[in-house]
Amino acid sequence: MKLKTKLTLGVGLLFLLIVLLSVMGSVYINKLKSDTEKILNANYSSIEFSKNMLLALDRIGSDSAVAIQEFKKNNQLQEKNLTEFGEREATQSLNLHFNNYLKLPNNEKEKLIREDLVKIMTLNMKGIERKSDVAIITAENATFWIVSLGTVCFLIAFVLLFNLPQTIAEPISQLTFSIRQIANKNYSERVHFKGSEEFNDLAESFNVMAEKLQEYESSTLSKQLMDKKRIETLVNNMHDAVIGLDENHFIYMINDEALKITNLNKEEIIGKTVHEVAVNNDLVRELLKNMDHPQKDPIKIVSGHKENYFEQDVIPINIVRTGEKEKKYIGRVILLRNITPFKELDFAKTNFIATISHELKTPISAIKMGVQLLENQKFGELNEQQKELVKGINEDGQRLLDITGELLNLSQVETGNIRINIENCSPKEIVQTAIKNVEKLAEQKNISIKTQFEVEDSDLVAADFDKTVWVMNNFLSNAVKHSFQDESISVKVEKYETSVKFSVSDTGKGIDEKYHRQIFDRYFQVPGEHQNGTGLGLAISKNFIEKQHGEIGVKSSLNQGSSFYFLLPLV
Repeated sequence: MKLKTKLTLGVGLLFLLIVLLSVMGSVYINKLKSDTEKILNANYSSIEFSKNMLLALDRIGSDSAVAIQEFKKNNQLQEKNLTEFGEREATQSLNLHFNNYLKLPNNEKEKLIREDLVKIMTLNMKGIERKSDVAIITAENATFWIVSLGTVCFLIAFVLLFNLPQTIAEPISQLTFSIRQIANKNYSERVHFKGSEEFNDLAESFNVMAEKLQEYESSTLSKQLMDKKRIETLVNNMHDAVIGLDENHFIYMINDEALKITNLNKEEIIGKTVHEVAVNNDLVRELLKNMDHPQKDPIKIVSGHKENYFEQDVIPINIVRTGEKEKKYIGRVILLRNITPFKELDFAKTNFIATISHELKTPISAIKMGVQLLENQKFGELNEQQKELVKGINEDGQRLLDITGELLNLSQVETGNIRINIENCSPKEIVQTAIKNVEKLAEQKNISIKTQFEVEDSDLVAADFDKTVWVMNNFLSNAVKHSFQDESISVKVEKYETSVKFSVSDTGKGIDEKYHRQIFDRYFQVPGEHQNGTGLGLAISKNFIEKQHGEIGVKSSLNQGSSFYFLLPLV
């Protein structure tokens, strides 16, 4: 039988018996109350009336009027309370004898009255005895049924009290013990319950689970060990340095590449905290310093008389434990990606570009000088066709000269050979100098350049004047290039607490927001634009400004123009 059925039957039967006991108790109590009220109202009252009439009869001689009135009053009450068999006849006989007594009092008539009263009292006394016997029988019946039902309730409650807790608690206790055994990886544990079907089903399900876990454990242990060996071998043969830390910063894993570049011994550091190791190791101390905020610039490490470059990355490890829902932090991995081959290629590319740009400047300058000589009338007049050709050659030569200049600037920035001459510069002078350089270019499209200075003449910025003018010139030439005919360009200089902001705004086509992050990358040009540049100007501008401890950026949306800006520190 199911435990639920047992509980329903036991508790339900106990409940019904308690209800029945309560109903029977109420019925018998009400019946006893009714019998008692009948004795009081019917018989006891008649005895009381008869007693009062006897007392009144005794006083008729001394105080006749009052005694007769008292006798008649009780006699009337008695006539209304006739409940016993023969009591009516006795009462009528009393009235007859009393009336005769009033006409002619004598002892014989008085004796008849007293006999009538005694008869009435005797009838009511017998009635009291009879009704008392009925009440006793009712009480006995009530006692019998209440005791019987109470005994049955007690027996059922006794059985439930001693059997039910054990029936429920013993399987739960056994199941709890078995679950702990399974948690301790004792997968051979089994449970066997006797009794209710629910616990038998639970035991069967638990045994199936334990059997599957035992099978899984025995079948996958060797596989897990093999997978662990594979992972360890893979990590040790990586060209990237890997250092594993637990949640308490203890080192639990380090591969051969990390040992090689840190000059550490694996047996000496495994199980120690990274802070302990960092005390005597400069590289680990540097990695620890950048662990929460990894730096963007590569880390240069000299190993084996060779410069190696690594990018640091910190990967937090968060897992969801079995049976839980929240992620829990259990450590992190410090990864040093070896970018030395890419850095070497980058250096080679930069040197190649610098060499080629430097070598090209001389012949390009010679070509421009030759074009200027051709334009000189001392060497002869040129017809219109020849003038157009010379003009085209001059423009192409100037464009090539600009490109080689930008490439040289970029190569200087990348190799770190750029020279920044920081001095106190006037923001107004920087803007005015840059505007003069692009005035002719703006006049060709009838574009006006408006300036707005929100700085004092005494406000100065710490900057390289020539490099900053170059950046401003680049912003202005780009604004002219992308503005429509007969439009205007706005140049604004604003003062902040610790810096000055230079911004150049145009009313051109604008730049989609998805390209804002790439706009300052080398060689990047917005798709769909007229590709007549190198894509280096903004990249060089970014390097110039950042070398001066400044900040550069753009605000632009499609069909709403663009605003390029940079900030330089106040003196």
